[in-house]
Amino acid sequence: MFKAKHLNEIRSFMEKQGVPGQDAYNLPDSPLTFADGAHYRIEIAGIERLSNFKAMLDEAKKEKLPVHRAICTVGGSTYLPFQEMKDLAKIALDNQVELVMVVGHRKSWDVGAKESGFPEGVPQGPRHRGSENMSYWIEDMMRCLEAGLRGFLVFDEGLLKLLSQMRTEGFIPKETFFKWSVFGGQCSPAGAKLLEELGADTMNPISDVSLPILGSIRQAVKMPLDVYMIIVDSFGGHYRAYDAPEVARVAAPVYFKIEPGTSEANIYKPWITEASHDDLVRAKVRISAILREVVERRHPNLILSKDGPKDLTMTCVS
Repeated sequence: MFKAKHLNEIRSFMEKQGVPGQDAYNLPDSPLTFADGAHYRIEIAGIERLSNFKAMLDEAKKEKLPVHRAICTVGGSTYLPFQEMKDLAKIALDNQVELVMVVGHRKSWDVGAKESGFPEGVPQGPRHRGSENMSYWIEDMMRCLEAGLRGFLVFDEGLLKLLSQMRTEGFIPKETFFKWSVFGGQCSPAGAKLLEELGADTMNPISDVSLPILGSIRQAVKMPLDVYMIIVDSFGGHYRAYDAPEVARVAAPVYFKIEPGTSEANIYKPWITEASHDDLVRAKVRISAILREVVERRHPNLILSKDGPKDLTMTCVS
């Protein structure tokens, strides 16, 4: 008859697999940094149109704040004309900002979207329904790649495995990189380790992940962690500016993510005016500057990357 293992035996087994047996309640310093020796960087989401990117760059210049990565077309890349994507890639290259595209086709857009709108359908997540929707997503990624874009948001483990194999075999450019989305719902060291093994280059844990959990995830993986410092009301509405120094210390290398607002559904509808998005991305830059100030006041030894660090993946403009 099988005898249940003791908790200490379970934790020992986990640790043999490279997964911490407990969360990092002692909040140790991360032994890792970015390639330039920095502990943290700035990521601005919500670049829906070219005008938003220009507004972000202008506000960053006013604040004298380096912005290292921009998440583009959260409403879906199929809403952005091909020429505008090419123009976006050119300006990103000129300003040395890494771009990550959010690609359609997605579950919430297809005929199964109604299911995920019900309370018991929500926990099923936004993963792709069937092979056709996955192929549609890849088709639109190809359109983005042709425009010169190289970074993509992914929230389906099966898709990530396929994309990683495409990159390995040269089916897509070798420099293409993949960011795991918060909508993928991963929030543990074991989940993070799986994503890294599947080919994720950077990971966004769920928005309310604690410092001890961040510390345990850092013990399991080397890829950068992308951590929400402020999040829309529909995700909980927290603003953890006070945590910024500890997040950078415990989770480095880490990107600070800034996403204020009511809900992503309201913010990223494609018919919201460009001017509204311009104002919102300016606010995100200003909040990022406050986070930098909090870090510098409490932990001045923690380093923010300067503009255009060499390890960023740049767009390819022909």
